[in-house]
Amino acid sequence: MQLTSIANSERGQVYRRAVRGLLVRLRSGRRTLCSVVLFAAVFCACPGEAWAQSTANEYHVKAAFLFHFAQLVEWPSDSPNLGSNSLLLCTLGDDPFHGDLENTVAGKQIGSRILRIRHLGRSTDARDCNLLFISKGEGDHIPALLESLRNAPVLTVGDGEGFLAAGGMIRLFLDGNKVRFEINRPAADAARLRISSQLLLLAKYVIGGNGRK
Repeated sequence: MQLTSIANSERGQVYRRAVRGLLVRLRSGRRTLCSVVLFAAVFCACPGEAWAQSTANEYHVKAAFLFHFAQLVEWPSDSPNLGSNSLLLCTLGDDPFHGDLENTVAGKQIGSRILRIRHLGRSTDARDCNLLFISKGEGDHIPALLESLRNAPVLTVGDGEGFLAAGGMIRLFLDGNKVRFEINRPAADAARLRISSQLLLLAKYVIGGNGRK
């Protein structure tokens, strides 16, 4: 029992160092191959999770997740902002990242597109986004918002209870002190978004199959 506890503690330290290293690489501008390999190493070691020990650290980790969701999803050719070579990551509701998105992922390159950040004050602008993070603070408004985006090529990500059941595509959640994610594949398919097999395998659970429980 003691040896198991020691092993779990050491593994947790490895995960935390890996996530911190990923965030440092994102901030310093070292991109793509190095950060993708690190992402895969962390999440393949324990599928669909990363360690978070405080609310601030939780959203550091979630910012890294959003960046890699953008890397591992393919948008259709008629998606918004394609002509401007931008990939627009938006937040709706209170911004729980408090500048982390600007500090860690803004300006990073995703294929041939540059990642831009926009904080929305109203849901009517959501269709202009490529990836939309919906704060759980939106509460009862979330189902109507997701219904308004149904079949639109907008990757919807949230961290509220019932997010996938309401039609959201990816839900981030805490399990103890670990950040995990689950995917609603049929919702993404309906919006013509192609989620990579790698991301599907890394998810804790996938509605529609190809995930690990």
